[in-house]
Amino acid sequence: MTPSADRRRAALTLAGLAAALVLAMLAGVALGAVPLSAEEVVGAVSRALTGHGSTLADAVVIDLRLPRVLLAALVGASLALAGVLYQALFKNPLADPYVLGVSSGAGLGATLAITVFGTSYAARAVGVPIGAFAGAVGTMLLVVRLASRRGRLDPTSLLLAGIAISYTLSALTSFVLVFDRQSMTSVVFWMMGGLANRSWGHVVLLTAMLAAGSVVPALYSRELDLMLLGDERAGQLGVPVERFKILALGAASLVVAGAVSVSGLIGFVGLMMPHMVRLVVGPRHRLLLPASVLAGAIALVLADLLARTVLAPVEIPVGIVTALAGGPFFIWLLVRKERVR
Repeated sequence: MTPSADRRRAALTLAGLAAALVLAMLAGVALGAVPLSAEEVVGAVSRALTGHGSTLADAVVIDLRLPRVLLAALVGASLALAGVLYQALFKNPLADPYVLGVSSGAGLGATLAITVFGTSYAARAVGVPIGAFAGAVGTMLLVVRLASRRGRLDPTSLLLAGIAISYTLSALTSFVLVFDRQSMTSVVFWMMGGLANRSWGHVVLLTAMLAAGSVVPALYSRELDLMLLGDERAGQLGVPVERFKILALGAASLVVAGAVSVSGLIGFVGLMMPHMVRLVVGPRHRLLLPASVLAGAIALVLADLLARTVLAPVEIPVGIVTALAGGPFFIWLLVRKERVR
């Protein structure tokens, strides 16, 4: 395939994913306990932008559904971006924030922040993201340390260390809640993963963290490609391996912390979407990164829509929906990997 054909295929892929995301978000805003038409949704957004009038439908769209749908897209994009980075750095298609225990570490950090600083808006806006980031970074460093053998990361040890650390941190989180029964119910539901009662402030927060975390992968997609060749070969081709790993792991931990701090623990998006996109567009990160981000956003918008409509008026935590989809997918990946061997 010629370079021009490659560029055309990449443009069509991204355009198709962007169009699918717009349609998914439109469905997410329009569907719910009070169904709205596409015209009502577009009209509500238009009136909000121009400041002309306000109706009950406008309030439903602008104050409730639109921030929730945007947040779902941002969380899905963040988790998918982190999944791409982890899979490239560790050269393991099964690596993702949930499996590696990073989400659990961020969850423990956020839980400690809620316990110490309370549930005020200021505490949630500042303390929870900082606690989640510290937990994510600390967990990632611990998992890497446990899985390293003579300076090299063993893929099997990485998964085992991640799963073991994840269970341990989940137990520690439960232990913390025993001593803070007043916030137990809210924290437990938060840990299941959900986007209910989120505001525009959460959207702004996660947008900023995702934008900051996207800088490194956007600028260094070639280096990510070279990392797939192995640390030694990447170093020979000019990649400052250790420094680049620190930058990329920091970026991944930042976006995971942002996602966890606003939505709780949502698993398997970072595992499923990069892997599925890679089967379609190939391993080159210049296309894989934006395509995975869009696919992750689409997946979580649809998962959240399913979570709040399938048993309406009862709302299922979206983390349960992604786990129900991700569990079988993870098993399929393991079986497929064994057959390839």
